[in-house]
Amino acid sequence: MNSSLDNSTISTSNGERVVFLDYLRVAACFMVILVHCIEPFYLGGNGTYIASHSDALWVTLINSLLRIAVPLFVMTSSYLLVPIKGETSRFFKRRAERVVIPFVIWSLLYAVVPMWGSGGEIDITRNLEVLTLNFMPHGGHLWFIYMLLGVYLVMPIISPWLERVSARGERIFLALWLLATAVPFLRVMAEPLRGSYAVWGEASWNEFGTLYYVSGFVGYVVAAHYIRTHLSWSAKRRIAAALPMLVVGYVITALPFYQQIPATFPVNESIDLAIKMELSWSFATTGTALQTIAVFLLFSLIQRPCGIYPLIRSISERSYGIYLMHMFILVIVFEYVKGWALATPLTMILSAVITFTLCSLITRLISYLPKSKYIIG
Repeated sequence: MNSSLDNSTISTSNGERVVFLDYLRVAACFMVILVHCIEPFYLGGNGTYIASHSDALWVTLINSLLRIAVPLFVMTSSYLLVPIKGETSRFFKRRAERVVIPFVIWSLLYAVVPMWGSGGEIDITRNLEVLTLNFMPHGGHLWFIYMLLGVYLVMPIISPWLERVSARGERIFLALWLLATAVPFLRVMAEPLRGSYAVWGEASWNEFGTLYYVSGFVGYVVAAHYIRTHLSWSAKRRIAAALPMLVVGYVITALPFYQQIPATFPVNESIDLAIKMELSWSFATTGTALQTIAVFLLFSLIQRPCGIYPLIRSISERSYGIYLMHMFILVIVFEYVKGWALATPLTMILSAVITFTLCSLITRLISYLPKSKYIIG
C-alpha cells in the first residue's frame, strides 16, 4: 500500500527506502499528539478557557508550529503515491484493507468504550446513530481520516493530469492554490466592506467561489508531487528557501491567533472565541501552507539513516495505529501529569511524550497478532 498510513509508501518502485519520509511521519505523529495535549489549555469552561497570560503565550508559541502535522501526513502520503500506477480498483482495495477497516474498528471502539473520567456512563445507541454520519465527539481526531479518504477519491482523477502537466503548469496551479489559502483572511476583510464574509462569487446560497476547486488539501498533494518530480535544488538552496518560508509562515499563523486573545485573564467565553482565534491555524491557510512546505523541504535533506533509524522506521510503520488509539491513552496520561503541577510547557510536552511512548509500545504488541494490519494498519 502507498499511503502515509502504510509502510510501503516510503519505498520507491524499485524497493529503495525513502528514509526522510520515516522521520517525517514519526515527527508528524508526535505533533498530532502534542496538539491534543495543548488543547486543554485553551479549550474548556464555556468553550474557550485560558487560565493565564502565560498559558496563552505557550499555546500560541508551540501550537502555531504544530498546525503542520496533518498537512505533512498528506504530503507524505502523496510523495510516492501520485500519480497512481496500476488499476484504480486495486488502489482502492489496498486503501480499504489498511486504512478503512482499522478506521471503522476504532470508530466503533470510541462509540462503545467509555473514556477515562466518564464514570462508565456512555450512550452507545446514540453514539452509533451519530457514527452513521460523522465521527464521535470523543474520537474527534478521526476527522482526519474522513478528509484523507476524500483525498484518496480524487487522486485517480488528478493522476492523469500530473502525468502530463509541465513543471510550469504545476507551479501555476500551486500559485492559485496559495492564493486560495488567503481566502479565509479575505472573508474577514470583506465583512466590514460589504456586510458579508462571502468573496468571489460566494453567497448564502452558494459556497462554491472562484477558487473553491483549487483549494484545500489537494494543494498539498500537488506540492508533494512537484517536489519529488521537478525540484532538483541543492541542499543549500532548499535551506535558503525553506527557512524564510518557515519564519514567515509561523508569523502569519501565530500572530493573528495571539491578537484575538482577550487581555483579561482568566478567559472563559463561548466556543465562538476559540473558532475566531483559530482562523489562522486552519490547515489550508497561508501560514500553515508555507510552514508545511518548508518543513517538508528541510526533512528531505535527510538522505541516510542514522543510529536510531531502526527505531524510527519501526514507529513509522505503526504510526497509523498510534494515531487511531492515542486519545484513549492521552486522556488518562494528561490527568496524571496535570496533577504533578508542572509548568505549562512541561505538562504539554511530558504528556505527549508519555502518550506517544505508550501508544508505540501497545501498537508494537498488537503488531504480533495475526491480521494486525486490520487493527493498526
